[in-house]
Amino acid sequence: MNKTGFIYHPQYLKHDTEPHPENPGRLKAIQEKIESSEIHPYLIFPEPRRATDDELVANHDLGHINHVRTSCRNGVQNLDGDTVICPDSWDAAVLSAGAGLTAIDQIITGQLDNAFTAVRPPGHHAEKDRAMGFCLFNNVAVAARYAIKKYGLNRVFIFDWDVHHGNGTQHSFYSDPSVYYSSAHQYPFYPGTGGEDETGTGDGLGSTLNFPLDAFTGDSAYLDIIKNKLIPEIQNFQPDLIIISAGFDAHKDDPLAQMRVSSV
Repeated sequence: MNKTGFIYHPQYLKHDTEPHPENPGRLKAIQEKIESSEIHPYLIFPEPRRATDDELVANHDLGHINHVRTSCRNGVQNLDGDTVICPDSWDAAVLSAGAGLTAIDQIITGQLDNAFTAVRPPGHHAEKDRAMGFCLFNNVAVAARYAIKKYGLNRVFIFDWDVHHGNGTQHSFYSDPSVYYSSAHQYPFYPGTGGEDETGTGDGLGSTLNFPLDAFTGDSAYLDIIKNKLIPEIQNFQPDLIIISAGFDAHKDDPLAQMRVSSV
């Protein structure tokens, strides 16, 4: 039987953004569903650790890291028009980034076969030098950098199925051939990036693949992309590790987007 980890920390709920759409209720719903699920007895529940400055700086400017830290400590309420913080947001953010590192450690060392990290604040809009779109640090990018540096992996594949394009993750690896970034997202839509013509630059040319999708796209189109386009790319790239940036706002019931993906 596969050893699957579910990584979560109650500090994530203290990142108080009410009545913001990215709020603690998002993780409470996941926790409640997992606890009542028939798979719960078969899961492993590692405790995430905090990402260090050295681990964050592999993907983010130190000035940005310090800005987030001091803003939280000083009671700043907004880093930009979308990104809400509170004094507890710093701990939540470094634990959110650290959950991916915990997953990497346990998967690479054979303690887990795979893992789901139920974290907030989210990450894929965060750029190297700034917070953006609800995101403080780019959790997936920090994890990919860590896997390569700590364990010497040669190739990491990231697939992002959030309804919004992961601009920060794409920009982190746009010229890096060791990380292949692919995204399926509503387009045109926030943040305005993710066109088909965005395929990488320099040594990273050809290691970015975007699937910009019209509003009201549903299950069949997503399945076609995954089966007939994404999987062949993964097989060709032969990654040592696959990371999924798993936003669920392409669901047909999400009020902030217009996609028609179902959960069955």
